[in-house]
Amino acid sequence: MTDRVDINRLLVEMRSLKSQTQAFAPAAHLAPKDVADSGVRPGVAVQQPRETQSFGALLEQAIDKVNDVQKASGALSKAYTQGDPTVDITEVMIASQKAGVSFQAMVQVRNKLLEAYRDVMNMPV
Repeated sequence: MTDRVDINRLLVEMRSLKSQTQAFAPAAHLAPKDVADSGVRPGVAVQQPRETQSFGALLEQAIDKVNDVQKASGALSKAYTQGDPTVDITEVMIASQKAGVSFQAMVQVRNKLLEAYRDVMNMPV
C-alpha cells in the first residue's frame, strides 16, 4: 500500500519537473500584431515567460535527492540494527532498495551525459 503513495508522489515530482522544463507557450513569443492574428482575445492575459532553472541546477537537485534517499536509508538501517522497536525490517528493506535504484539511475544518467559529451567532442568541425 505504501508503494502506491510513493509512486503517486514520484509521478507528481516528474510532472513538476516536466512543467519546469517545458518551453514557453507559443502565444508568449508573439508580437502584438501576431497576438491579434492568433485568436488570443484582447484583455486576456498572455502567459509571461517564467524564470527557468539551468540544467546544472536541476542536476544538482537530483543528486541532492539521491543523497537524501541514501541518508534516510542509512538512518533506518542504523536504527534497526540498534534495536529501535518502531522500525520494521520491511521499511529498512524498501528504503535500501529505493536508495539502490536511485543511485543506479543517477549513475546511468552520468554515463549518458559522459557519452554525449564524448560524442560532441569527437564531432568533426
